[in-house]
Amino acid sequence: MTPYERVFARLSGKPVDRIPNLNILMAFAAKYIGVSYDKYCTDYRLLVDANIKCNEQFGIDMLSTMSDPLRETSDFGAKVIFNYDAQPRCQEDFIKEHQDVKKLKFFDPNKSKRMYDRIQAIELYKKETGNNNCILGWVEGSFAEACDLRGINDAMVDIYEEPEFLNEIMEICCQQGIVCAKEQIKAGADFIGIGDAAASLISPALYKEMVLPYEIRMIEEIHKAGAKVKLHICGNISNLLDAMKDTKADIIDVDWMVDFKTAITKLDDHCCVNGNYDPVRVMYQGTADLIESEVRRRMDIGKDSRCFISAGCEIPRDTPVENLKLVYAILSSK
Repeated sequence: MTPYERVFARLSGKPVDRIPNLNILMAFAAKYIGVSYDKYCTDYRLLVDANIKCNEQFGIDMLSTMSDPLRETSDFGAKVIFNYDAQPRCQEDFIKEHQDVKKLKFFDPNKSKRMYDRIQAIELYKKETGNNNCILGWVEGSFAEACDLRGINDAMVDIYEEPEFLNEIMEICCQQGIVCAKEQIKAGADFIGIGDAAASLISPALYKEMVLPYEIRMIEEIHKAGAKVKLHICGNISNLLDAMKDTKADIIDVDWMVDFKTAITKLDDHCCVNGNYDPVRVMYQGTADLIESEVRRRMDIGKDSRCFISAGCEIPRDTPVENLKLVYAILSSK
């Protein structure tokens, strides 16, 4: 089976030759082809080259456009710094007070700098791989993007003290995220990933009130545009699983802190679960025996489900190459 056939067969509950491998590679991919991370984040040609090579070498079944959470933040106008071989970072919070919301201007993804770079990555993936691979576009969830623009500490205070102000920011983020997602779908993305990591830090009640409605809207619009959705909220989302059923995401990533069996039990009738061995303890630091034990345990737990397999979050930059090859070998074994 091709990676594309494997992923879509798994989504629909049809037989597959092996469980699809959805490990997330970003800093690892840049190091693998010998480029600095700042270059990887700003030059779509390097990102595409790195991921195609890694996917072929390590049996990964989606071609990802992930690099950092600041693409929309930068295109909104925030000052983002790209230090050598480091994650991009904001020089300062873009929205410091109420009047700063006026600075949030909707942008055309095809005329922007960083989101257009992502669109170009999708177009190049399509040119290089055709329909052989699934292509994963990406947008930030409304809450995560608001936290990037506002600063996470102030955003968490706003939830309690000024929820209307935070909702004003999130509404703009939601509308812009939908536009960015649709342009990526037009370029050839089969999936759109939604990253809403900050949601793992709030209570189920606040998640249902402040975050879930925006996720539902974004996912509905992405589905209407013809793509599937992979929702990624890293961290411990054990207490959010029941509410996340309502998102109607096609795949929900669960981090290593979440019990994999519980996640499948709660979500399998609603979506596919992806996860979830520890990227540090297992992949970066682990022995071959530990990796085999952790991967096979999840394969066994998910044998009667539509689950996908990956580490709970990004594979660390300095993970031994042999460890990632071993995951591929385990998934391919009978």
